[in-house]
Amino acid sequence: MKKLFVILILAIGFASISFTVIKEQQAKPWAVPDNYQKMKNPVAADATSLADGKTLWSTHCKSCHGAKGLGDGSKAAQLKTEPGDFSTATTQSQSDGALFYKISEGRDDMPSFKKKLPEADERWTLVNYIRSLKK
Repeated sequence: MKKLFVILILAIGFASISFTVIKEQQAKPWAVPDNYQKMKNPVAADATSLADGKTLWSTHCKSCHGAKGLGDGSKAAQLKTEPGDFSTATTQSQSDGALFYKISEGRDDMPSFKKKLPEADERWTLVNYIRSLKK
């Protein structure tokens, strides 16, 4: 009985520590340099851009962020950090330049897309598509 109690206490302690570490990773702010915060998207958010953005999203983003940007992609559960819900006001209130920076540079589980999408206009097109994911 004592062994079971000790194992239970250790399991609860380990789960608590793991949960705290995960929460700390999720709460870590993502600093965006001022020059990116102020950048304007040079790609018009027209039908062509949104269609191209959807194609890029399906190829490069959907597996983690989900089809509708809810953070529920097929690989999301394997990530150490929460992929986020792009339909929320928190994401949608970020500047285009901030989203462009995050796509371009990456962080932690989020890869940099500067090599995968070397044309800046492709990354700006993704920003336009992310704007279409709002609730």
